[in-house]
Amino acid sequence: MLKLLAFAQSWARDAAESLQKREEGQTMAEYGVVLAVITLIVVVSIGFLSGAIAGAIDQVTAILP
Repeated sequence: MLKLLAFAQSWARDAAESLQKREEGQTMAEYGVVLAVITLIVVVSIGFLSGAIAGAIDQVTAILP
């Protein structure tokens, strides 16, 4: 059991060190995918909220002379 624990600690330490040493940045393709996902989320959110937004604007215009 002690050997298993020592192995797990060693593996976790090696994995953490390898992640810290990597200096690779995101490529333009990855940025494009992130931007596409964010854009899709915003468009879907606006679609779901469009009725509530229209109702709020109608209430404000009804109050104004």
